[in-house]
Amino acid sequence: MSRVLLTGASGFLGSRALEALAEAGHEVHAVARSEPRHDSPGSGVLWHAADLTDPTAAARLMREVEPEGLLHMAWYVEHGRYWQASENVVWVEATLRLLRSFVAAGGRRAVMAGTCAEYEWSLDRYSEATAPLAPATLYGVAKDATRRLAESFAAKAGIELAWGRIFTPYGPGEDAARLLGSVILSLLAGEPTPAPEGAQVRDLMYVEDVARAFVALLDSPVQGAVNVASGQPTHIRELISLAAEAVGRPELVRWGGLASREGEPPELVADIGRLQREIGFAAGVELSEGVARTVAWWRERTS
Repeated sequence: MSRVLLTGASGFLGSRALEALAEAGHEVHAVARSEPRHDSPGSGVLWHAADLTDPTAAARLMREVEPEGLLHMAWYVEHGRYWQASENVVWVEATLRLLRSFVAAGGRRAVMAGTCAEYEWSLDRYSEATAPLAPATLYGVAKDATRRLAESFAAKAGIELAWGRIFTPYGPGEDAARLLGSVILSLLAGEPTPAPEGAQVRDLMYVEDVARAFVALLDSPVQGAVNVASGQPTHIRELISLAAEAVGRPELVRWGGLASREGEPPELVADIGRLQREIGFAAGVELSEGVARTVAWWRERTS
């Protein structure tokens, strides 16, 4: 067991990483902007309220916790805005302050959440070793710049650093405005549900698998960029069809009634060789099961 500081612990991915860290036996120090919660899973979870964009917060937090490991999942991710939001630049600064403070407090291994948006969206499958890095959004540029600076600083400081590039997570707790949640809520309400034609191909990974992959990465000696994904290509049309079938209202879907976002790549699928070979991790939740769990989660909250 080690003492781990988890940022973004109340978020979509961070809350699942909190559970996975606790289950793995770590002493978990969870960070969120709001006051600490008291419904943490398992034992050994301590909450800290901190705004990491405050220039003084990181140093104060690290002095208090003195973590051996850092799992950094906090970032600005407001749906519909984060791709080009200026807050991305703020989080570059906040992340680098956090890493400097972690090193100053004696930290040994850091794992940070990156994104497939760091890649140039021109391929059908993306490998950490060969796919070009040419982000098309400010979000992707900010994440890529953070990785480059963090890796260089970590090497100079003599600590280990790994960077998990997330592809397309989904599952319970995701923002209701995102595609899957909005479709499920509309179908549960019995409303005609506009959907894209769904020709785009994505690499979907259930949120709990994403969290477990990050904990496995933290517990490994692997450094550098690692794709965090299932490696399985899925058409968006299949995702929506599975949701409609799980709700029991496939006749409500209006294909082509929702336009695709401008600039979206036609395919975005990961090469997961590093994740499988070097970390020994594979996703455990099949797409149909993950969608069914997501529908059940939304149904419980709307019934």
